[in-house]
Amino acid sequence: MEVLREDHRVDLTDRKTHFEFGENWRDYSKTIDTVRIESAVQGLRKLFPNGIAGKTFLDIGCGSGLHSLAALLLGASSVLATDIDENSIVTTRMVLERAPRNQWQARTESVFDMTPATTGQFDIVYSWGVLHHTGKMWQAIETAAKLVKPGGQFALAIYATTTLDPAWKLEKRIYSRSPKALQGIARMVFISALFSAELLRGRNPIERITRTRARGMNSSHDLHDWLGGYPYETATAGELYDRIRAMGFTEERSFLIPPSLGLFGAGNHEFVFTADKTTASQ
Repeated sequence: MEVLREDHRVDLTDRKTHFEFGENWRDYSKTIDTVRIESAVQGLRKLFPNGIAGKTFLDIGCGSGLHSLAALLLGASSVLATDIDENSIVTTRMVLERAPRNQWQARTESVFDMTPATTGQFDIVYSWGVLHHTGKMWQAIETAAKLVKPGGQFALAIYATTTLDPAWKLEKRIYSRSPKALQGIARMVFISALFSAELLRGRNPIERITRTRARGMNSSHDLHDWLGGYPYETATAGELYDRIRAMGFTEERSFLIPPSLGLFGAGNHEFVFTADKTTASQ
């Protein structure tokens, strides 16, 4: 089948090769309410317990703009929200209308086009669950790291490596190219299998939905994002720690996913690094 064949001539950094994340975020934005906003605020507080008031904040892959809004609500002096998907930027601008206009910008831009000279450097560079979808994850991480001011913070979440990564990569490539009707069937099959597995283990499947809401997310949109999230790359916690430390950073805190088969997906390793004051961004 043509859809199964990996064409290495295709540039996975090209917007046209990516899953339509922006459409999903646009639909999700209709569910944003005070509860989801507060959940997003708490998510940032977990990563930055010392606060972000008065700091400049770059949100790479802003999606719906929810976490850019949360940063502004926590007192960030300014926010630059960027995304490769123009639908995400349209949505982000609507969401950020809740904040003073002179404190934020939202623009369509690929991480690969950002440099300290053109984009600037920031007290906080934040990219949650994004850089593993760029097609060149490590290059994206290195590029984002250069946008952190000396002494600033770099927060990112990257899919944890699982045994079934090759299978999920194939699934995502197929799902992202499938008609919406087939995507809907795939979601129903996945949900049925997941709920059955949880019940057989004596677990409450509703708890998964609760965990999704903890970051202000929505379970149905999160599932569509997971099944269709292509390009797709993963990393171990050790790989992330070693490679980012070599870029001139020190780990500040982390929230790690234990090793797993990945039968029903992969979670994100979350890291917050601090840029060395003399070596970062070189």
